[in-house]
Amino acid sequence: MFHHITTLSTPILLLIFLSPLTTSLHHHNDAAVAGDTPLARFQTYLRFNTAHPNPNYTGPISFLTAQARSIGLQACTLEFTPTKPVLLLTWPGTRPDLPSILLNSHLDSVPAEPHKWLHPPFAAAATADGKIYARGAQDDKCISIQYLEAIRNLRERNFAPIRTVHVSYVPEEEVGGMEGAAKFVASEEFEKLNVGFAIDEGQASITDEFRVFYADRSPWHVTITAVGPPGHGSRMYDDSAMENLMKSVEMMSKFRESQFDLVKRGWRLISEVVSVNPVFLNAGIRTGDGYAMNMQPSEAQAGFDIRIPPTVDSELIRKRIVEEWAPASRNMTYEIVEKGPSRDNWGRPLMTATDDANPWWSVFRKAIEAAGGKLAKPEILTSTTDARFVRQRGIPALGFSPMSNTPILLHDHNEYLQDTVFLKGIEVYESLISSLSSYEEVHSA
Repeated sequence: MFHHITTLSTPILLLIFLSPLTTSLHHHNDAAVAGDTPLARFQTYLRFNTAHPNPNYTGPISFLTAQARSIGLQACTLEFTPTKPVLLLTWPGTRPDLPSILLNSHLDSVPAEPHKWLHPPFAAAATADGKIYARGAQDDKCISIQYLEAIRNLRERNFAPIRTVHVSYVPEEEVGGMEGAAKFVASEEFEKLNVGFAIDEGQASITDEFRVFYADRSPWHVTITAVGPPGHGSRMYDDSAMENLMKSVEMMSKFRESQFDLVKRGWRLISEVVSVNPVFLNAGIRTGDGYAMNMQPSEAQAGFDIRIPPTVDSELIRKRIVEEWAPASRNMTYEIVEKGPSRDNWGRPLMTATDDANPWWSVFRKAIEAAGGKLAKPEILTSTTDARFVRQRGIPALGFSPMSNTPILLHDHNEYLQDTVFLKGIEVYESLISSLSSYEEVHSA
């Protein structure tokens, strides 16, 4: 593991002229947000091209480190994989013996197709009606800046946290997080943080309620392979590769249909069922301009993206794969790539309690209400985030991004965030950070 450490612990006297947030909740255009304002800093951060396959991590980390310096935070950069840094910011509390608060977000973003956007995806263009267009505007560069702006405002009010607050910026989330958050959370450096509660990214809400997520579905990438006798296209065989593969695909499709029916009937949310989606088929004998139509292949493959909620025993899905979907009796083999944990270190499902038995939930909920927000019923996230690595250590973690009355545009063309929604989110995080870091009764995770 490589370390590059820069300590920014010396308090710095800072003169920042920011208009009060309550007077900032109105529409802005590019001219209006020019200068040293939360919206301008948000736009600056959005302009770094952090899309895969070659995300720029150097620029964003330099920018975020400068912002940390401007508000007197400690900062260090860690490298568990070369060229894939983790930025860790720290606001020491008056009771460093208490478990700390962690606010996490990721540095990287998915690619964008510029010709399908109204504005260039890394221009952070602001329209007259207050929309800021950029890849990452919702996923999840908004919270990256909202964390810092909330801390900036709290420090200007001379607020002093009781618990230490850490802010982490991790790479590689969009490609599974195995070389980012997974290594960070498993490290000695993370152990020393003594994290008691964590917040990670959530998703936008089309209603006036904020969404909150207490678990993720575990992603499995499954490839099934069938083999059989090759031969002329005119002949009939038992157990040909294509026949065996098609039998398996049919069975998997029926299982998918049974799960989807639960959603269509309103009995389950999509995040509460096992999704099985085919993503590739590979078979046939290639010729120069296509396939040999008079030849039966000796091997055929299909790939599936499977998502398993923590309420389902993943071993039952594994049993289906072994016995039904890719049985050796039909000349089938399989490969399962589990993209992260499905159970914590004690064998428990990766879920954070969202009732009053969890004191962190009570503090979280009351802080949202104090900021004038409303919470929707807690959900399992349909996809996955880096929060699963934190939950693996038995640490309660919630997925939350304060974006109400906002279309869900992560990974979509023309991803944007309304300026007023962004600014309101800063208020929400001020309430969350002050409430969580002031709570003293919980002494262990």
